[in-house]
Parts: sequence; structure tokens; C-alpha cells
Amino acid sequence: MGYVLFGAFFALMLIGVPIGLAIGLAALIVFAVMGIPLQMVPQTLLEGNNSFALVAVPFFVLAGDILAKGGISERIVAFAEAALGRIRGGLSVVAVLASMFIAAISGSGAATTAAVGASLIPDMKTKKYDVAESAALIAAGGTIGVVIPPSVPMVLYAVIAGESVAKLFVGGFIPGILMGVGLIGWAAWKAKQRGYPRGERMSIRDVGKKFLASFWGLMAPVIILGGIFSGIFTPSEAAAVAVVYSVIVAAFVYKSLDFKKFYQLVVGAGVTSALIMFIIATAKLFGWGLAFYQIPQAVASAMLSLTGNVPALVYFMIGVIVLLAGMFMETASALIILTPIFIPAVMGVGGNLVHFGVVLVVGLAIGMATPPVAIDIYVASAITGLPMGRIARPIIPMIIILILVFFIAMYVPGIVLALPRLVMGNV
Repeated sequence: MGYVLFGAFFALMLIGVPIGLAIGLAALIVFAVMGIPLQMVPQTLLEGNNSFALVAVPFFVLAGDILAKGGISERIVAFAEAALGRIRGGLSVVAVLASMFIAAISGSGAATTAAVGASLIPDMKTKKYDVAESAALIAAGGTIGVVIPPSVPMVLYAVIAGESVAKLFVGGFIPGILMGVGLIGWAAWKAKQRGYPRGERMSIRDVGKKFLASFWGLMAPVIILGGIFSGIFTPSEAAAVAVVYSVIVAAFVYKSLDFKKFYQLVVGAGVTSALIMFIIATAKLFGWGLAFYQIPQAVASAMLSLTGNVPALVYFMIGVIVLLAGMFMETASALIILTPIFIPAVMGVGGNLVHFGVVLVVGLAIGMATPPVAIDIYVASAITGLPMGRIARPIIPMIIILILVFFIAMYVPGIVLALPRLVMGNV
């Protein structure tokens, strides 16, 4: 039945069936073949979305959209450019740093790429930066959007694995910073190699004005993440606070959000959230089939026997599969399918589920900038007007840097677990 389940799933994907439907239909085929009562289907679908933690998903999606399109991210990017644009190739460094900071607000790779790209690409064109290379850097920086908290994929993993959302959020900081540092190093080297110009020197007074203009946007992650880590509110409550705060800042402070635009953002976030929730529901059906036929246990036994129960080899095998899955599947879908399959193998070698969750998100995030299914490159392509192929070529060395960070975080658990242990004690 495992072959039927996965065979049907991949066959449906190959003929172009949307992934949410492919997951659900594959499970239905197994139900029908085995004569399992179909009354279980609606019950299982509803059970898939019956988690309070999932309330955070639509709110974080909406907050990210408001920040990206409500004028908040533009002011943050402008401040970063004022502070760092003077160094050689400063716009490249600003692009990565802005991605890291907006990641701490949006929780979305695509939203991070869109916000930074829309703000910086026109200026980069004016200052004769290589447009394809700049778009590739911004797309690669967008992967940090789901690693530095808040992060929608981490919320999904926490629900599936029964782990703490807050611990996963804290664990994502250092890997996300390492991804950013790696990309900044590459950007600085390329800037020197290509002789990119220095930006105009700004007075301390002008930099201060830019800081004051961006202050309310800069406070967003402080309020959101500070509230979570101090225990003032849960991650789900923090998502709602993020929306309220973003609306107040965009509408009343920056006056860049009117009712019409807000309505459009709510509708867009609703569509995106509905798609995610539908995938979660059908994945619950798929997961029921996995559990009923003990497929995760069988996969774990096979991996442990092939690797001789050596943790390093198990992690390497998982890492390769995760990177490949990220290339061909949307992040949320891949995470929902792979998490229940790999958890028994990780537990079998004494792994930590918080560490594994963060590493899994990092690996799948890299897929967001790795063709053929690379949402960040699609966004960068739409902003620049360049074909995907032009952006995909210069992004290769950046992807290699991100993969190195992925495997370092995988093999050195302390990188992920140091902050959760410091902030929350036993992890």
C-alpha cells in the first residue's frame, strides 16, 4: 500500500494535478482499494486543521503582506541603505541585511524577496549593478524569510511534530544569521571583483532622519518576538498582534494603507492561507495512510539498516532528500509530507526534534531559490522582468553557500539549540 500511496501521489503530480489535490486523491485511492469507510474522510480532513497553533498561519501571512506592501519595508530598506550604502557595493550588503530584518517580520520567503526587490532593484539598475546577479542575491536572501522567526513553516512543523513553536522560533535565529553572513561575504567579494560604486555619503543627521522614519517598522519584530519570548503572548496571539500593529503603523503612522488596499491584502492573504490549510487537511489524510501502514517506521528501518545506524549517514541521507524535495515541491507541502516520515529515523539515532525541525525548514527554504520550483526566483523575475534562466545561473554559488550552512547546522546541533537552551532551559 505504501507503493500505491506514493505512486499515485507522484503520478498525479506529474500530470499537473495541484499538490493539495494530489495528496488527498492519493490517500482516497488507498482508502478505496482497501475498502476503508469513506465516512472517515471528512472527519480526518477536519481533524487536520483542528489546532489552535494554526491560527497563526493566516495572521502571519497577512502581517507579512501588510509589511511588504504597506510602506513599512520600504522605510526599513531606506534606513539600511543610508547607513551602509557608502561602502563599496553597499547595496548588495543592504539587500541581504534588509532580507534578514524583514524576515523577522514577514515569516515568508516570497514576501521578503518582493519587499527587498521592489525597494532596491531600481536603485541597483541606476548604479550599474549587474541586474541578474542582484536579483539572484535578493532571491537567495529571501530564503532567510522562513528561517529567522516568525516562520509559517515552523508553525506547521510544530503542529505535526507536537513541538513548541517558541523553541523552534528561537532556534532559527543563528542558522538564519549564518545564512545572511554567508551571502554578505559573497556579495562583498563580488562587489570588489566587479568594482561596484560607493553610495553617496550621508550625514549623521540624514541617517538619523531615515532611522526615525523607519522606527515604527523596526519596532515590529521587537514587539512580536519580544512578546513571545517574554511569555506575554503565545505565537498565535503574536500573529494577531503583528497584524494589528502593522495596520496601525501602515494606516495611521505612514498613511500608506487605505481601506481598498487593506481589503485586497486581506483577500490575498485569505487565498494563500486557504491553500495552506487545504494542504494541511489533505496531508492529514495522507498521514493517516502513512501511519496505518506504518510507512514511517518502515522508512526508518530501511535508512538505519542502509547506514548501519550511524547518525551522520542518516542525517546526510535525510539532508539530500530534503534538498531535492525543496527543488520540486512547495515548502509547506514538502514539510507536511516529510516530517512524519523522517521523525522515526531521527528519533532512532537519538536526534532532537527542535534541532531537526529548524534544519528541515532551512533545507526546504533553500529550495525556494533552487529551480525548477523556486518561488523566490519567480518573484525576482517578476520584479526585474528578466527570465528565470538569467537569474538561475548567478544564484548557483549562493545556493552552495546556503547548502554549506544547512549541513553545518545539521551536524552541529548546538548552532540551533544554544539559544533555546539559554532562553528556555531544557530543550
